[in-house]
Amino acid sequence: MTNIAPSLSPLDITHAPEGGEVGVVQGGWRLAFREFAKNKLALIGIAILLFYVISCFIGPIFYHGNTINSDLIHTNLPPQSGFPLEGGQAALEVGFAAAFIGIVIGMLWGAIAGLAGGIVDSAMMRVVDVFLSIPFLFIVLIVAVRYGASVLGLSLIIGAFTWLVPARLVRGEVLTLRTRDFVAAARTAGSGRWRLINRHLLPNALGVIIVNVTFNVADAILAVAALGYLGFGLHYPNQDWGDMLSNAIQYIGNGYWWQVYPVGASIVLVVMACNLIGDALRDSLDVRLRRR
Repeated sequence: MTNIAPSLSPLDITHAPEGGEVGVVQGGWRLAFREFAKNKLALIGIAILLFYVISCFIGPIFYHGNTINSDLIHTNLPPQSGFPLEGGQAALEVGFAAAFIGIVIGMLWGAIAGLAGGIVDSAMMRVVDVFLSIPFLFIVLIVAVRYGASVLGLSLIIGAFTWLVPARLVRGEVLTLRTRDFVAAARTAGSGRWRLINRHLLPNALGVIIVNVTFNVADAILAVAALGYLGFGLHYPNQDWGDMLSNAIQYIGNGYWWQVYPVGASIVLVVMACNLIGDALRDSLDVRLRRR
C-alpha cells in the first residue's frame, strides 16, 4: 500500500501580507533630541533664553547702548531704545561662568570618588557633606565684603559652592557604570583611571551633567540677584539685575515702575527658561521618562 502525499499549493508571494516598513535605527542622542524637540515648553524656554543672550551680548553692537555700567544722568527716565535690558549681561555672565566652574569641579570630583570607591570615596564625600553644611549665602557675603564683588569674583565664589550637587549625581552614575562590561573590558585592555574617566565614565554620565548645568545657571542668577538686592553685589559703575532692584525699590512709591517690574520680570523669565530646558532635558535623556 502506497502513501499518497497531499499536494500543496504553490506559495503565492505576490499576495503575501506585508510586515511593514523597517524603520531606521536611531542612536540614543538622536532619540533624545527628537523627544526634546517635541516639548513645546522647552522650545519656549530656549526662545526666551536666546532672546536675552542675543539682546545682552550681541544687541549692543547694533543699538550702541551701554548695558553694563550705570548712567546716573538717565537713571529715572522712562524706558527708551538706548538702554534695553540694562544689567542683564553681568547677570548672565556670572550665571554661565559659575555653572561652568561648578560642573567641571563637580563631575571630576564625583567621577574620581565613584571610580576609586572605598576609603577614598568616603573621604571625598565627607568633604562634600561639610561644604553642604556651610551656609552658602553667609560665606559669599563675607567674601564679597572683604575682597569686593566683581563678575569674575562672584563667578568663582558661586562656582565654588555649586559643584556639590553635580559631584553627588556624577558619583552615583559612576558607581553604576563601573560595574558594566565595557568598563571591565577597558580595564582588561590596560586603560588607566584617567582614561576610564575621560573616555568611558564621563561620556556615559553626560546626560546627568547636561541637565544639571541648566539648573546651576538658574541658581547662580538667583544668587547674584539676591546678593545685589542685599547690597553686596556689583558696585558702581558695574551693575546687575539685583543691584538695580535694590536701588530702585525706594522709587516704586513715586511711580517709577519701570525701574522694578522689567528687571523682576527678566529675572523670573530667565530662571523659568533654564528650569523648563532642564526639565525637558531630563525627560528626553532619561529612557525611563521618554514618551513611548
